Amino acid sequence: SSHEHKLNFRKSKEACLSYIQDALLQKQWKRAAEFLTCYVESLEKDYSREHVGPSEIIWRIGTEILWHHSQSSMKEFNCFMEQMKTLGVKRYLKVCLEHVFHLLCNGQIDEAYQNLSLAESWRFGEQTAIQDKEMKLIEAYRGLLDYYSWSKQKNILVEHSEDGFSDLAVEQEMHSYFRKAAVNLKEIIKIPGVWDVFVKCYVDLLEFYGDHSEACQVLNEYAYNSKFPANPNAHVYLYQFLKRQGESKKSLISALKILHDIVPSHELMIDFNTMLQKSKKRKKRRLGLEVIFAALDYAGWKENAKAWSCLARQMKQIVISEKHLDWIKQEWNSRKDWWPAFHFSRYLAKRNWQENKSLSYEKALVAGILLGKDCKYFKYVSHHGCKAQLKRFRMLKKFVNRHNPVYLRISG
Repeated sequence: SSHEHKLNFRKSKEACLSYIQDALLQKQWKRAAEFLTCYVESLEKDYSREHVGPSEIIWRIGTEILWHHSQSSMKEFNCFMEQMKTLGVKRYLKVCLEHVFHLLCNGQIDEAYQNLSLAESWRFGEQTAIQDKEMKLIEAYRGLLDYYSWSKQKNILVEHSEDGFSDLAVEQEMHSYFRKAAVNLKEIIKIPGVWDVFVKCYVDLLEFYGDHSEACQVLNEYAYNSKFPANPNAHVYLYQFLKRQGESKKSLISALKILHDIVPSHELMIDFNTMLQKSKKRKKRRLGLEVIFAALDYAGWKENAKAWSCLARQMKQIVISEKHLDWIKQEWNSRKDWWPAFHFSRYLAKRNWQENKSLSYEKALVAGILLGKDCKYFKYVSHHGCKAQLKRFRMLKKFVNRHNPVYLRISG
């Protein structure tokens, strides 16, 4: 019967898609291509209406296969994408964008720009308004390529100026690219979203032409506008800009404080800690200790010699002055159950000593203060340092032994 035929067809189609999925997961691109061919041929008999139409399935799976297949060529990929553009009006701009990304990944900048220009001029009744977001992206990426061309012309101009020549034609062409890039980049970053690469390029344009006020406004909006999603990079870009402009320490600290709240393991936390330690305000020095302790909670920082040096220096100052030992105690209370195994095992002491003696010195100082002179890490490093007749390790051992009562006060 007709119903039975449709039921069997649906089952076989679902089985085919399952085989394709299995081949993709196992990176069997040739096998996946063969099943996709069968799937496409069988669709001539398919009259079902599904939420995700067959054309979108073919586009997504076909793109993945062609991207990885060892025998696929750029010519085949371009041909496939052009066919996909004609299969569904609703997906036209999305397919165009994916085509452009592939061209860019293969270094075909001019072809990508041409495809973006064609997509930008595309119109199809009401679909144009519905796909407004995709059109904004098309325009934004064209602006990005205009920025790329501007950057190339800028480099040529800089080289000419170094040789004592001036090239009016290059300067005019560069300014033309600037105008086109600035218009499209400015538009996309008005829309709430994560637009890192577009923001960076737009700010670079503004800075080059000396519009620092506009650049600062753009970065502040990107970082602090509540309509935009939380984005650590927004605060990184703002901090880097403020630093380039020679802004006050207060402004720099303010930018990094928010970055610390979002990503306490960010690499800029060393800069943040350094600035806070130099402050005359007790509250900021206290925050500096909190910042560096928090960073060292993460595995990626375990062997960061700079971070351990920052912590060791501040802890040493506190121990010598015997002021604010409660700061160390507060930080240590939440870590004393897991930091010894995480940072101060005998195995790590041996490895750190072999690989980086400066790192082992800083860690041994921190370990000695936090865990006392009987700490495995401290004992191993100080013993081998003294055995190697290294003066700084003899001084380290004397310091920890002399201030061992501090450990007792910190440990409670």
